[in-house]
Amino acid sequence: MKKKIVVLTGAGMSAESGIKTFRDAGGLWENYPVEQVASHEGWLADPVLVNEFYNARRKELLAAQPNEGHRLVAALEQNYDVSVITQNVDNLHERAGSSHVVHLHGELMKVCSSRDVENPLCWKTLTADHYRVEAGEKAADGSLLRPYIVFFGESVPMIETAAELTMQADIFIIIGTSLNVYPAAGLVRYAPQGIPIYLIDPKPVKAGIQNVRYIAKGASEGMKEVMQLLQNQD
Repeated sequence: MKKKIVVLTGAGMSAESGIKTFRDAGGLWENYPVEQVASHEGWLADPVLVNEFYNARRKELLAAQPNEGHRLVAALEQNYDVSVITQNVDNLHERAGSSHVVHLHGELMKVCSSRDVENPLCWKTLTADHYRVEAGEKAADGSLLRPYIVFFGESVPMIETAAELTMQADIFIIIGTSLNVYPAAGLVRYAPQGIPIYLIDPKPVKAGIQNVRYIAKGASEGMKEVMQLLQNQD
C-alpha cells in the first residue's frame, strides 16, 4: 500500500510561474484594496469592478505555465498516494498532472451564483476561449455570476475535507506559504504526531511545530531536494 503524502501549497508555489502574489511587495493588494475586490461588501458595491479584476487574473493565468515545482508534486503520484491542498485559486497543479487537488479558497476558472455560491447547479467552468464574465451576465438561478472565490469573511467550505486528508498523512509537505492565513495555516496541527514534515520557502517561516525540516528554497529547487530526501528514505 502506497504511503500517503499531503502537500499544502500557497502563493509561493505559483510565483515561479509568474502568478502575482497578493501579500508580498508589489503584490495585488498594493493596487486594489482587499475590501474592494475580495469581499462580499465589495461585490455588492461594484460587481462589475470585481468581475473585471478576476477577468484580468484569468487572462494572467492563461498565459502562465506550471513550473517544475508543480510538475514534481504531480510526479510524486508515481510512488505515493498524493493529495494536494492549495490556497491558490489557479489551476496549475491540475495542468501539471496532479489528480487530487482540494482548493481551499476557490477556483479562478469557475464562476457561480451570487445568491448561493455553493449551489453546484449554478457552477460554470470557464475556458481559454471564454474566460471573461461580462457585466450583467447571469447564473442559472437568475442572479449575477460572481467568481467562485472565497471572499474575505466567508466560510471556507473545503477546510473539513482538508483537515481529514491531513490526518491521514504519512508525510506532509508545505510549499510557499507563510502559515499566517487561517484556517489553512491550522492544518499542520492535524498532521499525525511524528510524521516527517518538509517546509519549503525561501523566506523564514515561523511554523511553531516540531519535526519540521525547513528547506530555504523556492518551490522548484525545494521540491528537487524533497524528492531526493524521499528517495533516500525508500
